[in-house]
Amino acid sequence: QVQLVESGGGLVQPGGSLRLTCVASRNIDNAMGWYRQAPGKQRELVAHITSSGSTNYGDAVKGRFSISRDNAKNTVYLQMNSLKPEDTAVYYCYAAQRLRTYWGQGTQVTVSS
Repeated sequence: QVQLVESGGGLVQPGGSLRLTCVASRNIDNAMGWYRQAPGKQRELVAHITSSGSTNYGDAVKGRFSISRDNAKNTVYLQMNSLKPEDTAVYYCYAAQRLRTYWGQGTQVTVSS
């Protein structure tokens, strides 16, 4: 079993920045990443990073968000810049391990003036 604990969400003004952190309870030897879900919308991919550091991003966040990971700390980060009101959502961390996908509990990000 793997537990994922997210932190770093909150309220930020448009144009601002936040950094989300997700810590896994054990080493993850496969991909990690972030999805988000806004009210009334489907969950969508935000960013994905492989164990070797290759990344890909959802179209809505390309050029504004950056994902990274520290394998020694079992941690994945999401740096979010130039935030927009449409980025408001619950952000979920995930980790792929031994043919299973584990999910965090989610952290709320609200972009509003």
